[in-house]
Amino acid sequence: MAPMPADVVTARSDVGVRAATLTRRASLNALQSLLDYGGRLGVGLVVTPIVVAGLGRTLFGVWEMLNRLVSYMSAADGRPTEALRLIVANRQAVADDATQRRSVGAALVVWLLFLPLIAAAGAIFIWLAPTITKVAPELRTGVRAAAGLLLVGFFLTLVAGVPESVLRGMNLGYRRMGLQASLSVVGGLLTVVALRAGLGLVGLGGAQIGVAVITGVMFWLLAGRYVPWFGVARPGRADVTALLSMSAWLTAGEAVAKLVLACDVIILGMVLSPAVVTPYVLTGYAARTAVGLYDFTSGAAMPGLGGLIGKGERHRALAVRRELLTLSWLFVTTVGATILCWNRSFLALWVGREHYAGPWVNLLIVLAAVQTAFIRMDAFIIDAALQPRPRVLAGAGAVAVMIALAVPLTRTLGIPGLCLGLLAGRAVQSIAYPLLVRGFLDTGDTRGGAPRAAGAVRLVVITALLFAAALAVGQRVLAPNWAAWAAGVALTAACCFGVALWSGPSAETRRAVLARLRALWPLPAR
Repeated sequence: MAPMPADVVTARSDVGVRAATLTRRASLNALQSLLDYGGRLGVGLVVTPIVVAGLGRTLFGVWEMLNRLVSYMSAADGRPTEALRLIVANRQAVADDATQRRSVGAALVVWLLFLPLIAAAGAIFIWLAPTITKVAPELRTGVRAAAGLLLVGFFLTLVAGVPESVLRGMNLGYRRMGLQASLSVVGGLLTVVALRAGLGLVGLGGAQIGVAVITGVMFWLLAGRYVPWFGVARPGRADVTALLSMSAWLTAGEAVAKLVLACDVIILGMVLSPAVVTPYVLTGYAARTAVGLYDFTSGAAMPGLGGLIGKGERHRALAVRRELLTLSWLFVTTVGATILCWNRSFLALWVGREHYAGPWVNLLIVLAAVQTAFIRMDAFIIDAALQPRPRVLAGAGAVAVMIALAVPLTRTLGIPGLCLGLLAGRAVQSIAYPLLVRGFLDTGDTRGGAPRAAGAVRLVVITALLFAAALAVGQRVLAPNWAAWAAGVALTAACCFGVALWSGPSAETRRAVLARLRALWPLPAR
């Protein structure tokens, strides 16, 4: 057999090196996200019961509503930092430092253009906060003060977002390793100090400002150290126009996302009462934590995937998406079954059994989390392709359906009605987003469609069976202490993962997934 030409060997070697580099960086980004999210989770587990006890059930519900309302403000900031991250990621292979610095400058210009809108929205938010949260007249001043402090913290967070977006866009998010975990600890300490000092909601808002200031300073220092070209250059009209166009659609998309993902607490508090918000929020704590964990880990692969799309390597991008789908299914099936089995025990040990909203609410919240995970993954890919417009339009349709159903269903059925409305509304995205992704990554290869469809049905059946079994067990088992709970969670997760892995994907897909999981382990560079 004739030896393979040297140029072919070199080309294949280069592809292998690039794939290994992308996988290694994705693993480091995922590790960084897990570490930081673990810190945030640990702080939340310790601090949340203290906040509930310090504020009381009603005021805790008010605090949660204020935080959700402030999260809506991100829809008015123009999303320049998010647009900057996507553009930087798409241009990773472009060796033009001046262009990258002009992109940073364009992001700051866009932020300034949206500043009057943010200020106007903030003023309305502060004025209406007592009405939306339905507090007594004597609490109105405190609620407005807390809302104002949260708004100041939001402004400071926007400034910190510029260097963070550059790091993430350059696939260097792992350089933040441990920083956000440490900042979470600082925030938790400030929160406890504020409560112990009797400062209530106002003190909690002040704690958020302190964390935002420290975060901004640290991120600017990190970006300056690890990104050689980082800086700000005066942008041209074309730079501002390109980023503004992207930002406009991302702003609309963020507004839609907030309505889809964060309006549940607002609807529940306004239609029923803030007190009803507390058991819903606490019962959904584990599921929200799981979605956040998924968000961070799956997002770690997106800068590399954006680079593939930017270079036109659609076959590789499509292969990565299929692996992500399987990994996502393994994650949501394992974690969802574990939550259904042990969430009641978790709440009983953590804040008291009276805050558990019931098995059917638990199931509906987990199903919504599963749905959200797959929606988020495809949304990441659509944005990585720099095509947010169709995603926003599909999301707007989902919002219309969701609100039209969630409000009357909540009034009639309470928390279960809210969950059903959310699931029905988000179904629009569950259908539209995969179609959009396939359109962006279409390679013209239609082979294997029927086997993949049959495989998807098998995965759904396995998930349903595991969820049903876990829900039944969860209603019959109550952990007596944290040690028993932790052991039960570990054993349940291991069993569910094993059953899902060996009974769900095909043998070929299973080998690919195992190879990817082994490659994701961040071994020392050689």
